[in-house]
Amino acid sequence: MITLTLLHPIQSIPVQNWTFEPESVVIRIGRSTENDVILYSAVVSRHHVEIRRSGSDWEVVSLGANGTYLDGKRIDQVPVVDGMIIRLASSGPQIQIRIGSAETKARLNTVAGKQSVTRKSEEKSRDRETFIDARSLEPDEKNQPSVKLVAALENLGKSKKLP
Repeated sequence: MITLTLLHPIQSIPVQNWTFEPESVVIRIGRSTENDVILYSAVVSRHHVEIRRSGSDWEVVSLGANGTYLDGKRIDQVPVVDGMIIRLASSGPQIQIRIGSAETKARLNTVAGKQSVTRKSEEKSRDRETFIDARSLEPDEKNQPSVKLVAALENLGKSKKLP
């Protein structure tokens, strides 16, 4: 089982999770609706990154014109390490990659009170879409920038604004 978590751009707290079964061979991330994880961000390419199974392990393969970064360094292809955080483009969204069993994941979600979306990578569902509006940087009352993330919940027919 592999879980991808979109992190808040400032606070690095989970915003949305996608969980894929161990049978998945390739997980595609980008702006295109053909991807398994869809991120609407100007700096994300249509087909930005793939997480591919390599034997019993996983690897991250960067395909995007703006690159994929790990610890501030641009990468082309690296093995997945549980808990690693990749950034799509130098200023784009951050995704944490977790590898673990279904039992471990269920226990963590129960303790943390988090929800995840479980499905095979072949299934196409609107709950995998996330809209990141980098232009919504506005000063708040304390003159600090705030970022608004909008998760596209088309299956519910409405948008949900997150702090």
